[in-house]
Amino acid sequence: MLLRILPRAAALLMLCVQHLHASVLPTVSSYEFTAYRMQQYAIQQEKHGCRGAIVQAEARSADEPVLTRRCVIMKLPDFTVERYFEALRQSAAAVLLLLPKNMSAVPQDIIQTFMVSESEALLKDTIMPVYVTPEDEQLLYMYEEVKHAAASRTSSILVRVFRSMVTATVFQILVSNTNPIKPITDSTIITLEGVLPGAGEDAPTIVITAHYDSYGLTPWLSYGADSNGSGVIILLELVRLFQKLYSNPHSQPAYHLLFSLTGGGKYNFLGTKRFIEENMDHAETSLLHDNVAFVLCLDTLANGDDMFLHVSRPPKPGTPQHAFVQHLEQVVSSRFPWVRFGMVHKKINLGESTVSWEHERYAMRRIPGFTLSHLEDPKAELRGSILDTVLHVDLRKMKRNAIVIAESLARFMYNLSDKGSPKDIQVFKGQMEFQDSRMSSLMSFLTSIPRATQLDKDPKHTILVNTLEHELRYYLHQVHRHTFRQDKRDPELTFFDQMEQPMMMYRIKPAAFDLFLGGCIAAYLAIVYYAIEVGRHSQFTLVYIDCPFVNKPCHWIQKSAFSQRGY
Repeated sequence: MLLRILPRAAALLMLCVQHLHASVLPTVSSYEFTAYRMQQYAIQQEKHGCRGAIVQAEARSADEPVLTRRCVIMKLPDFTVERYFEALRQSAAAVLLLLPKNMSAVPQDIIQTFMVSESEALLKDTIMPVYVTPEDEQLLYMYEEVKHAAASRTSSILVRVFRSMVTATVFQILVSNTNPIKPITDSTIITLEGVLPGAGEDAPTIVITAHYDSYGLTPWLSYGADSNGSGVIILLELVRLFQKLYSNPHSQPAYHLLFSLTGGGKYNFLGTKRFIEENMDHAETSLLHDNVAFVLCLDTLANGDDMFLHVSRPPKPGTPQHAFVQHLEQVVSSRFPWVRFGMVHKKINLGESTVSWEHERYAMRRIPGFTLSHLEDPKAELRGSILDTVLHVDLRKMKRNAIVIAESLARFMYNLSDKGSPKDIQVFKGQMEFQDSRMSSLMSFLTSIPRATQLDKDPKHTILVNTLEHELRYYLHQVHRHTFRQDKRDPELTFFDQMEQPMMMYRIKPAAFDLFLGGCIAAYLAIVYYAIEVGRHSQFTLVYIDCPFVNKPCHWIQKSAFSQRGY
């Protein structure tokens, strides 16, 4: 009986070994993709972001209780403040965030939660590498596998051990670049300026400015649609429309309009600081030296039904600033009464190393100014997020805010209130209207290129700056490009390299699987060997005989008897 079972057991075990061996074949596969490292920079010797880049660790879900020396795989809903700091606390090897391709399908509450977590992560300095990559089929498969593995850990220990030995697949994440992270010593910040000269020799100057760079968890995925693509677009439309007024001597106002697009806005407005220093301290003649009526900074204006005027010092009655504010309130109340307009007063604390809004850079040099934004809090997460995309801006509201700004400027410069003009008068209408198609095209262009400051050497970034400069030269006079370089001995802002990395994902079996497979092969060989040895030394031959001369239908006989009977 044993001899009959042995061949069948050996065959069954062989099939199992072949099946297990076949399951090993996909485990040698690998998948390469591009991942983008979290921000790393130092501003005034204060470090931000992650200082690590090398990853060689097993992938694990954020649901796992033990994350030490593991690469934590997260999707957008998983990236919360609690889970991120838990990974830091457990000394995880890395965090890999999968960014969905279809952002329009992500609920607003998840987006807001992520922005809060993103902001908190950027405030910290950590050695743990954090990478972001757009999700695809292979990465989603890995995510589901590690998620399933985490869920199965609630099963009995016997089931978990068997699954780990036989069916589990382990994913290894690898960034093999062993070069040390180095500071970028030749980074530049570019600021553009142009002028529409006003009538008269001693005309006061109105400065209209917006920073064009973007900011987020990783530079390569920061597109900054609202912050501050909206400010750039409104400024460029103001340039086009006011150029028509200034080109006619009969409608040329008695104010110089100085437009500037500044870089480094997301890094303490360093481009603005250097621009002011160059004009105030080094230039022999500059419009900033002369009579400046006020500086109007445009920042994050493509959403919401709020409009806040941020000031460092409330405007005094009788000043140009106060008059302009009155015009703003008048335009809002007469044309868009549902918009909530308010003034936010925040004093400049000279003890702080950073400023909140661009106008504070001018206020520190005693140049009056303010910032217009639909955000009330300068620390709002929207001002620095990779989820600030074109999907989450409202072009109609951006156009509405642009109309408010343009009409208020026109009323101020032409003094229409004192001339008894109606409150609902419209200067910009007909051929002077804001063009929806142009604003939409500008938004598409600006959000097609990551505009992070540290990407200044990227060819796309060069195209961006050249395009903006060409746009200003088409309408303005005295257009200049200011390129500011960091002091290599004592830089105010230091960026670091290796922000874009090739990452490998390997599918492998755990070490216990190799032991189990080796045990199966050894058992198979032992069974075959035992069957051969038993058969060779047995006195019986395993032959099935149908005997017509006996009552039993079959029986086993000795081999010698079998031969003697002539069968």
